[in-house]
Amino acid sequence: MLTNSICINNFERYLADEKQVSKNTLLSYIRDITQFARFAEHEKISSVSDVSQKQVEDYVQWMKRNGKSVSTVSRSIASLKCFYGYLESEGIIRGNPAESIIPDKQQKKLPQILTGAEVERLLNQPELKDAKGYRDKAMLELLYATGIRVSELIDLEERDINLAAGIIRCESKGKERFIPMYPVAIRALSAYMEYARPQLVADPNEKAVFVNISGEKMSRQGFWKIIKHYKEMAHIDKEITPHTLRHSFAAHLLENGADLRSIQEMLGHADISSTQIYTQLVKNKLKDVYNRAHPRA
Repeated sequence: MLTNSICINNFERYLADEKQVSKNTLLSYIRDITQFARFAEHEKISSVSDVSQKQVEDYVQWMKRNGKSVSTVSRSIASLKCFYGYLESEGIIRGNPAESIIPDKQQKKLPQILTGAEVERLLNQPELKDAKGYRDKAMLELLYATGIRVSELIDLEERDINLAAGIIRCESKGKERFIPMYPVAIRALSAYMEYARPQLVADPNEKAVFVNISGEKMSRQGFWKIIKHYKEMAHIDKEITPHTLRHSFAAHLLENGADLRSIQEMLGHADISSTQIYTQLVKNKLKDVYNRAHPRA
C-alpha cells in the first residue's frame, strides 16, 4: 500500500508533467488533497488510496459543518475526483470513490467591476517622482490596457514586449496570444523600462519586467499590496483584487461595442462561456441606468 506522501507526490508530478496545469491550479489541487489526507489520518484511514465513497462523503459533510463555502467544497470534490481518477488509471485503486459525488449547486456570482471614473482615479494614483511610482503606473496601466492575469503580468519578460508595435505577448497553458495596448499604457511602460527599471533591478540578467524594491521579480502578494494601497488612496469603497482590472477591461470593452470573440481571444479564455458572463454584467448595468433615468421607471 502506497503512503499518502507518495500518492500525493506522484499525483503532483502527473499534474505538472503530463497535464501541464498552471502553477496556481497545481497548488490548489495539492492543497485540497493534502487537507483530505489530514482528515483521513484523523479518521484512522490507513491511506488515501484505501477509502470508500462513504468516507469521501463524510469528508464533504465535515467541510460543510466547518463552514467551508459551496465553491470551496465543490472545488475540493473536483480535486478528489481528479486525484482518484489518476490513481485508478495507474492501477493503484479499482473504482473512483469520488466519482458519483455531486456538489451542491452554487449561485453564480458576477465579478466586481469598476466604473470608468473609478478606473481613472485608481490609475492616476501613482506619483511619477521615483522609480517605484513609474513601475506602479506601468503595472496598473498595463493590466487595464490588456486584461491579462496577474500571474501573466508578473511573468512578463522583456522579450514579450514590443513597444514599437504597441503589443505584448502572453503564454498560458502552452498557448500564446498577442494583445494591443493603448497609447497611455505604451508611454507608461516605455518610461518604466527606460528610466525606472534600470534603477530597481538587482541583477542585470533578470528577465522579469517588473521587480520589487529589492530588485527581484515581483510576487503576486507584492502586487496585491500595491493594488490595495492605491485603492485606499483613490477612496474606492468596492473590494478590489488584482483580477478586478481584468474584469473591468472586459466589461468596458463590451460596453463600447467590442465583440465577444475578440474579448475571449484577448483574455485567453478556452471556452467562450467564460467570457459570456460579462454580457450579464453589461445587461445588469443597462437595467440600472434605465431604472434610474427613465421617467416612468
